Amino acid sequence: MPQTLNHVLRPRSIAVVGASNDVRKRGYQAIQSLQRDKFPGKIYPINPKEKEILGLPVFKSLEEVQEDVDIALIATPAAIVPSVLEQCGKRHVKGAVVLAVGFGETGSDGIKLQQQITAIGKREGVRIVGPNTSGVFNLHHCMNLTGIRDLPKGSVAILSQSGNMALSLITEIRAKSNLGFSAYIGVGNEADIQFHEYLDYFRKDADTNIIVMFVDGMRDGRKFLQVAKQTVEEKPIVLLKSGRSDKGRQAAHSHTGALAGLSVVANTAFKRAGIITIDHSDELFPAAEALATLKPLSDNRIAVLSDGGGHGALAADALADYHLSVVDISKTTIKQLKTILNGSLIIQNPVDLAGATDADPLIFAQCAEVLIADPAVDALMIVGLFGGYHLRFSDSLLSTEEEAARQLVALAAKSGKPIVVHSLYASYRSRPLDILKEHHVPVHESIDIAAKCLSVLYEYGHHLSISHDRSNFVLDSEGKTKSEVTDLFHQVRKAGRKNLIESEARQMLLSHGIPVTPWECAVTADDAVEAAARIGYPVVMKILSPDVLHKSDIGGVLLNLKNEDMVQDGFDLLIGRARRQNQRAKMNGVILTPMMPKGVEIVVGVTQDPQFGPVMMFGLGGIMVEVLKDVSFRVLPIGGISAPQMLEEIRARDILKGIRGQAGCDKPAIVDLLLGVSNFVEAYNDHIAELDLNPIIVYEKGLSVVDTRIILK
Repeated sequence: MPQTLNHVLRPRSIAVVGASNDVRKRGYQAIQSLQRDKFPGKIYPINPKEKEILGLPVFKSLEEVQEDVDIALIATPAAIVPSVLEQCGKRHVKGAVVLAVGFGETGSDGIKLQQQITAIGKREGVRIVGPNTSGVFNLHHCMNLTGIRDLPKGSVAILSQSGNMALSLITEIRAKSNLGFSAYIGVGNEADIQFHEYLDYFRKDADTNIIVMFVDGMRDGRKFLQVAKQTVEEKPIVLLKSGRSDKGRQAAHSHTGALAGLSVVANTAFKRAGIITIDHSDELFPAAEALATLKPLSDNRIAVLSDGGGHGALAADALADYHLSVVDISKTTIKQLKTILNGSLIIQNPVDLAGATDADPLIFAQCAEVLIADPAVDALMIVGLFGGYHLRFSDSLLSTEEEAARQLVALAAKSGKPIVVHSLYASYRSRPLDILKEHHVPVHESIDIAAKCLSVLYEYGHHLSISHDRSNFVLDSEGKTKSEVTDLFHQVRKAGRKNLIESEARQMLLSHGIPVTPWECAVTADDAVEAAARIGYPVVMKILSPDVLHKSDIGGVLLNLKNEDMVQDGFDLLIGRARRQNQRAKMNGVILTPMMPKGVEIVVGVTQDPQFGPVMMFGLGGIMVEVLKDVSFRVLPIGGISAPQMLEEIRARDILKGIRGQAGCDKPAIVDLLLGVSNFVEAYNDHIAELDLNPIIVYEKGLSVVDTRIILK
């Protein structure tokens, strides 16, 4: 692990700059926490006006401290932070936790101040946590700089850009589970130390077995994906990201100054890396608890055990929403269940006990044992009143219900198959439910949340089973570039242009095996007529100019030209339209291509996401992409699994299969195209800002790229 982060998160000595005798201030609370938790290292309070704080001698400045200091907690106003960091550099302090707000999240002046402290830290060798951070803690090393009290020690690490979200998660975990924490980092504005560096620390941290994250945005999303891909092979990552709506993106930006990228791009990238992404805040703790305590599911076959038909039906619906299978149980299982239930019920999955447990809650445990033993069952979901029979019917049922809980705990431990419980009484004080929670059997009052727990176990297990086929998110151009293409990029730049003309883009793509339609260029009307004759009528003719990027917007495309006269007149028409639009536009003539037969139009595009780099978009052309925005995304590069998935993720995917008597599309050809574009952009990512292939016409056999556009970085 990086030595500097070791100093930050496992310090042997801490200076508290802005230490105070005011109990309301962080400069007091931090020292109090360190003393209460018996921090084994030295604590150096820094304050020019105080002499003693909590029994410790106070230094007027860092320069007065003669001993080595690993980390400084800077609890001062933002304006003072640069001078404090200068002192840190002089005293060879390895890291600084900057609490103050007033940096990149506040506007232009704050951005300048943040750039200043980042430059100082880099120059002086001081790694900065924050600014705008709620602090850090590492409970296994008795170091707590957050002011949060009574934290249970455990194996859950938290990375969050929101102190309130972290506190919400910590509060929920303490109230509802038996989990504890290894460490917490308030990432803040990510001015220096970035998400991927913290993640790499936790990947190698023996005290951590799950990482829970709240993210507004990140400075280097691609590096984060690369580290996350490695991390999830060893321990799960659960992530909640803000910014799904326009207002959410605005709030995320004002909160941290981070670039809150397009949410669907981020979520797609996170899932591809194996990160468990959460859309709703009330799912974050349940998902984290399930992944921290239960084994991942290798398959999605779930049995449901209910004491009422309504709850069983709702459980089946919730599981279906998460693409989990309410599996058919075996005849042997049905026979054993009938024996327990005296043969009076129709047994199927979901299993409805229909009041059989009202007088004897042990029946729950007996039936659960039978279901868990079924080879077709990967996990069990219990729904209904369990844990509340003694509250609902009679106190005399308490001991029986406690025994049933102990048997369920033993069953889960012995079988290794996850058991998740929904109970109407989850919010009550119930000793049977406490027994389950204490032994890591999750209990929830929402059926949907209980189903979500099983879904994340399957999502993580499924990723692990095929992770060898996933991208490592590394862009590698070695062996993919062609010198003539690279030379052309340099020539275009040297000419002061920011985009390629279409003939240049076509030549580049063709040299990499991408099936563009045949074309010819013409600089006069007579040349155009001769070119059309060679291509064969009918033809399409388009203006060719580096100053006309969107040809259709100025009427710069003529379709279905069937003879010489139409080509001759069309040439003059296109040149005239372009001149009227921009008299100073450079004219390279026209480009002619065949008028392709009708097929299904698709679009493939690549743009540079500010967080993740090159991102590919795929969708149907025409109204589907312009109005319905029915598209799928992938962070490049993609491989043989991601490309077919992109086709299946659009809502209009059935059109590709063929509907109402129409022939289906050549989906393997589309997949090859996506892979080819990915390889092309990977090879020349240093040059390409945008790439747009629209339309692409797909047939029952084959496809043709009809129009191309490439814009340079």
